[in-house]
Amino acid sequence: MKNNSKILVALAAGVAAGAVLGILFAPDKGSDTRKKIVDGGKKITDDVKNKFGKGMEKLNDLKDGLKEKVEEFA
Repeated sequence: MKNNSKILVALAAGVAAGAVLGILFAPDKGSDTRKKIVDGGKKITDDVKNKFGKGMEKLNDLKDGLKEKVEEFA
């Protein structure tokens, strides 16, 4: 499982870096480019927050399930 998460993090970092480089080399005005970078950063931040929230929910569900199993055995 650790290996899969490392691959996903590397993939996400590569996508983000590619997006930023694509924006930087696009023939737009500087102000437009900066706005695109800020907007892209906000989108990535929101995506990470959503995925982290979903991960925390799954972790809490797992914790609750384990807690119930321990109580059954006790």
